[in-house]
Amino acid sequence: MSEWLVAVVLGLIQGLLEWLPVSSEGAVAVARSALGAAPDAATRYALFLHAGTAVAAAAFYREELVHLAGRVPDWRPRLAQQPAQADLTFFGVATAVSGVVGVGGYLALAEVAEAAAGGAFVAAIGALLLATGIFMRVAERRATGRRDTPGLLDALLVGVLQGLAVLPGVSRSGTTVSALLLRGHDGPAALRLSFVLSIPAAAGAGLLVVLDDGLAGVDPGPALLALAVSAVVGYLAVGALVGLVRRVAFWRVCVGFGALAVLGGGLLVL
Repeated sequence: MSEWLVAVVLGLIQGLLEWLPVSSEGAVAVARSALGAAPDAATRYALFLHAGTAVAAAAFYREELVHLAGRVPDWRPRLAQQPAQADLTFFGVATAVSGVVGVGGYLALAEVAEAAAGGAFVAAIGALLLATGIFMRVAERRATGRRDTPGLLDALLVGVLQGLAVLPGVSRSGTTVSALLLRGHDGPAALRLSFVLSIPAAAGAGLLVVLDDGLAGVDPGPALLALAVSAVVGYLAVGALVGLVRRVAFWRVCVGFGALAVLGGGLLVL
């Protein structure tokens, strides 16, 4: 298959699945592995494409970002729990926590993915998808109470979960939205907090890959095309998907994809 066509397909996958509680990184890594890439190279490519959806999210939430930036000069620790400053505190703390956890996870992931066999790699992604789906189901059933603003515990919890989403198969949006629902935030608020928080994390993931060893064996042209496609498709899809996520139980989709990946990976190992 043409490398340019592969770039378009992978950009489409990333742009669409980033907003769903299905691991876009896992889907891109599986697709890239199926086309012959080594597990570590497939994982790095999947992380790189997150920079495209970071651009899409920043464009979609541009007014929110401008509003948050305007609050920065007036932020003080003693004001962190006030409604006017709570969102800014949440994004700052959660981003810092996810950065620490994510970098550690990335370093460990590089060692594991490099040593993994193709079938085992796919099966492992499937297992993580299954775990994500189960977590989302628990959140859907047990969400109680009501919170109007995010607190420090929300930031710490969501930051850790977002950092762990560096693992292919762990849905960043699925786990963070589920955690916020469990903490008592309503659906629209959980989606907004999760998607805005994704911007620095996704941009950082792409930058980390480039600063580490780059995309060895990948032509720059197709890689940039995949990045552009993920950004454009991501921007066009996010509005519709935000509305769709409010109505459809995507934990079922996550469990279904995970089961298929475990089965397919098991067959490859055999």
